[in-house]
Amino acid sequence: MLTIGAGTIDRKLEGVLTLGNGSQFSFPTVYPGNYSLSHKPLVFMDGCGNVNELKKVKNKIIVCKDNLTFSDQIENAASARVSGAVFISNYSSPSEFYTRSSFPAVYIGLQDGQKVIDYIKKSKDPRGTVEFRKTITGTKPAPRVDDYSGRGPFASCRNVLKPDLLAPGTLVLASWSPVSSVAEVRSHSLFSKFNLLSGTSMATPHVAGVAALIKKAHPDWSPAAIRSALMTTAYSLDNTLSPIKDAAANDSPATPIDIGSGHVNPTKSLDPGLIYDAAAEDYIKLLCAMNYTNKQIQIITRSNHDCKNRSSDLNYPSFIAYFDSYDSGSKEKVVHRFQRTLTNVGDPTSNYTAKLIGMDGIKVSVEPQKMVFKKKLEKLSYTLTLEGPRSLKEDVVHGSLSWVHDGGKYIVRSPVVATSVTPMISQLKRIKL
Repeated sequence: MLTIGAGTIDRKLEGVLTLGNGSQFSFPTVYPGNYSLSHKPLVFMDGCGNVNELKKVKNKIIVCKDNLTFSDQIENAASARVSGAVFISNYSSPSEFYTRSSFPAVYIGLQDGQKVIDYIKKSKDPRGTVEFRKTITGTKPAPRVDDYSGRGPFASCRNVLKPDLLAPGTLVLASWSPVSSVAEVRSHSLFSKFNLLSGTSMATPHVAGVAALIKKAHPDWSPAAIRSALMTTAYSLDNTLSPIKDAAANDSPATPIDIGSGHVNPTKSLDPGLIYDAAAEDYIKLLCAMNYTNKQIQIITRSNHDCKNRSSDLNYPSFIAYFDSYDSGSKEKVVHRFQRTLTNVGDPTSNYTAKLIGMDGIKVSVEPQKMVFKKKLEKLSYTLTLEGPRSLKEDVVHGSLSWVHDGGKYIVRSPVVATSVTPMISQLKRIKL
């Protein structure tokens, strides 16, 4: 099982609004109609709250400023059957739900919107031209974790960092049932064998496909080995060589609680060098540590277990530790230790050196700092230790542990997270936002 976050790709689907004075404004849109508005009169209708008033100017491009919500304005414009509309809002990134409108609609922010309003007020004959279906490729920064993507921590098992990976999820072009409409233009349904959709349900098939490729290349690998290969080869930098950003946090750098190990890298995942493997017994120890009853474990495993061996420290390719004590005034240090075992699936004879990227306020160490593998499938273990205060000043601090091949062929990277956010509080914050 993999838990996947949804990211953007380096492509934008846009339209262009051109004013009579030559000023141009790009805006996000997936309006599917083959339609343009050319030199149409522009009229500012303030909040666009009166449908009857809108009907009087329905042959013009109406301009609305968000005294109402987007949905109210769109509904009013659609009811009035206007030729087109410009919606001005402080919400600069309207969701796909809005940009897939059934009539020609423009979405711009307050700054650009004020320029449009000023032009209308100053011009004797304000006019505008709107073009749709513009595709811009090579956009930067990309990828970004999108705002709708689910975040960690993992409430059901807080010892495992989730999500695992980021994958393309926003405006993904995929096959579609030809008997189900993809969109509506006015009251006419459009049909296609392909559709553009967004969601983590778009991101997960990407990773499932890569996992299938790995299984074909390595038929003897376990599901845990495949997951490890995907996670430890993921990349954390975007196409500007900066940390992947979070669209839900004003494009500030994302954390592993948003993107896990990073963005899936199909090519590198086929040859990861080292893997974190796990067998059924390891998961049973985890179930026991999570206080599942004997009956529940029997239902899951279809066998009886006495839970004499318990361990919440699964051999997972990532790390999360909680420093969430309410006794923040205590000077006592908290220590978290993680035991991990790596299996050599790369060069038979190979040396790896630990590279740590530390975290503010947390002392991080690994022992041993060097691993020498003498044969393929050999297993070697290490201990990662995090030492810090009982309660962190920041909600989340993070770094990484990479095992770097001496020849530079492999970099086996794992995110390391220290957090003071309990999973339930994290989910409530997300709901509130």
